[in-house]
Amino acid sequence: MVLSGDCLASVGVLTGMQRAGIDPAIVWFDAHGDLHTMESSTSGYLGGMSLRFLLGANYELFGEKLKFRPLAENRVTLVDARDLDPAEANYLKTSQIKHCTLDTIELPDGPLIVHVDADVIDPTEIPKLRFPVPAGPARTAVLEAMGEVRVRSRHVVAVSIACTWEPAPELEAARFQLVESLIGA
Repeated sequence: MVLSGDCLASVGVLTGMQRAGIDPAIVWFDAHGDLHTMESSTSGYLGGMSLRFLLGANYELFGEKLKFRPLAENRVTLVDARDLDPAEANYLKTSQIKHCTLDTIELPDGPLIVHVDADVIDPTEIPKLRFPVPAGPARTAVLEAMGEVRVRSRHVVAVSIACTWEPAPELEAARFQLVESLIGA
């Protein structure tokens, strides 16, 4: 279990699983695609490239140093990414990544890393997210989907939860409750 403030920590999760001798696929819950490369990003925000890094893009930045093996596109399921930049949408059209909603999750074979960016949840339920995307599913729906993935897969080897919030100490109790509910899913 890895709790982080950014999806980029998933590079370390994949690397750690592979070093432990596990060849995982990934189910990626996120309101964003995180499919940019250094060349396609307009912001340069590395968190918006996290999933694409796992697929081997810009390998010289992390992959060469960490020596992880990039995932094959057909070993990735992207769940509820509803805020895609044109470059990400174009990439998805030609890739083998399974892009689905909470109701239609297709699981890759084998051991799984389940990655959840809290922004997949509707921002009305999570105030002060740094990159909120409207019209998301309810927290309970995301928890149910995570539970279904765990039951159907029977081989979840790691869970990575990213919560990128604006500073707001008055929300600490609510944030703790959210993370606790995701961990217990």
